[in-house]
Amino acid sequence: MPASPHPGPFAGWLGSHAAPLTHLDPEAPLDDLEPLRDLIGAARVVAIGEHSHFIDEFVHLRRRLLRFLVERCGFTVLAFEYGFSEGFPLDGWAQGEGTDDDLTGHLAGTIPVGVDDPLRWIRRHNATASRPVRFAGIDIPAAGGSLLPALTPVADYLRQIDPEVLPVVQEAMRIAGSFAGTSAAAAAPAWARLPAADQNALTAALTRLFIRFRAVEPLYVSRGDRHGYDIALRRLEGACQADYGFRAMAGLFTGTGLTADTSARDVYMAGSVLWHLERSDPTTRIVLAAHNAHVQKAPISFNRQLTGFPMGQHLHDALGDAYFALGLTSTGGHTGEMIRDEEARFGFRIEDTALQPPEPGSVEAAFAGAGLGLSIAGLRQARTQAGPGPDRIRLQSTFLHTPVLEAFDGILHIPSSTVARDLEEGTTP
Repeated sequence: MPASPHPGPFAGWLGSHAAPLTHLDPEAPLDDLEPLRDLIGAARVVAIGEHSHFIDEFVHLRRRLLRFLVERCGFTVLAFEYGFSEGFPLDGWAQGEGTDDDLTGHLAGTIPVGVDDPLRWIRRHNATASRPVRFAGIDIPAAGGSLLPALTPVADYLRQIDPEVLPVVQEAMRIAGSFAGTSAAAAAPAWARLPAADQNALTAALTRLFIRFRAVEPLYVSRGDRHGYDIALRRLEGACQADYGFRAMAGLFTGTGLTADTSARDVYMAGSVLWHLERSDPTTRIVLAAHNAHVQKAPISFNRQLTGFPMGQHLHDALGDAYFALGLTSTGGHTGEMIRDEEARFGFRIEDTALQPPEPGSVEAAFAGAGLGLSIAGLRQARTQAGPGPDRIRLQSTFLHTPVLEAFDGILHIPSSTVARDLEEGTTP
């Protein structure tokens, strides 16, 4: 890739500090990733992002990074942008439960964001590993598409622990089932069409359940155990946060939403990471896979309007430098643009979209200006050494304006990205 004639000071710094990588193949040797060891230091949570879902190269790189962090740095948990509640059966499968073919059933009906590939690797790894790798979901249920994956096991819990309150969760499940979908893009419009009485009854039921869980905690723990209570409470909180998200998205679509109101999902994801971390031994280190817009540490703004506080910002506030945010991006190629479409299976269709050349001021333009191909760069040093940094980074087919040096601790760059060809229905070539 030819360097521009005037790459600028940050591109010049990048050219002398980025480390070239030699492989995209997940099974390739790992020596080229050794610079990552120094970049992350003693971080307990290393988040690996991507500027778009559904990109082959990002899937391959994230599995290479997972292998490196597990095999050479001692990481033992993969936390994924996947439902907290739904994550428990996947962890059981990763630990060797059932048959290899069972994973297809577990993932049926879920958005294909690349969770299957690392899970299959973890299962193979755990078959011989002295210290197995766990899988942890962190997201609201069904990516905001349905409350049922969280409420169904909560109802099972209450049948044993507090059958008196079972009618309340059953009413919540009845209403939730009436608009359940495969993602928030499918469920939010259906929620908006519910009678206001049902919308309010659902919120009231969930709020009553959540407050009762907290108020009678000693009773629930005495009738069961601490672990079961903690999981049920976290599941219920996920349903509450998702319910709040329906209202926030409705306001966003109609132009009546409150500032940064859609942050409910991200604060829940951050809390889920900390939930898993706090219940693990002190040596546990977590690989966290999610979109760049979730892992970054700076607030999200569009058109100079604050729209949300990402998971990474909450994790950085809680963990400081023990949280490391690695963004993945590409200079060129294609992306899978998500176009809202209620007729599509997931409430959106994936449109194969050519990326435009990097905008001036973007981190991608800096990599191009430095003449860099597949490479990785740490950004913590750059905050004091490189002068003003980039002010934007790719977000699918557009650019998100954000102070890149503050938002990310490192960037992994590829020259060209490709939309996955094995996506399910809803893809537009």
